[in-house]
Amino acid sequence: MPERKSYHHGNLRQALVEATLSLIEEKGPTGFTLAEAARLAGVSAAAPYRHFKGREELIAEVALQGYEMFADLLEHAFDGGKPSSLAAFETVGRAYLHFARTQPGHYIAMFESGVSVAGHPELARESSRATSVLDRAAEAMMQHLPADARPPASMVSHHIWAMSHGVVELFARGAPGARAPFSPEELLESGIGIYLRGLGIIQND
Repeated sequence: MPERKSYHHGNLRQALVEATLSLIEEKGPTGFTLAEAARLAGVSAAAPYRHFKGREELIAEVALQGYEMFADLLEHAFDGGKPSSLAAFETVGRAYLHFARTQPGHYIAMFESGVSVAGHPELARESSRATSVLDRAAEAMMQHLPADARPPASMVSHHIWAMSHGVVELFARGAPGARAPFSPEELLESGIGIYLRGLGIIQND
């Protein structure tokens, strides 16, 4: 289990988040109790209730912090579509895989915990901010197409999101390369290329 910061006075909320990240990575989002998170943070079983109503609310906070980092990372990767819309889109895809690999606890809380995004306004806002980066990246790639020939940007972005998540789940967890003779990055980039060519968004080389 990765080492997390222990609780110190005045930082109970974040200490519980760090403990929860460790437990999610070790046991999954439903494999631990709030009391276990408190124990790992070095506080009493009653202490978490100063900040969270229950485990779901604590996991929602983990997911919120994850979405904030995720959206920032995607925005940085997109960089306004530089140096080209296609290159920026590919960079966003690599950033997605990097986040899933380096922040597994956050990623699981965001996408695999069952936490209600709609039920938490701040979570919904940050989730939408991340989604909007993919939408803008998709839209930028299609500017050269006639307006009546463009597929909806949100459809394209959600297809790519689904493809990215599938690569993470099947090939980027555990020992990358063990299930396929290609890296997750190679699988995602080739898949995106085939998909975009099929839609006529990019041309065959």
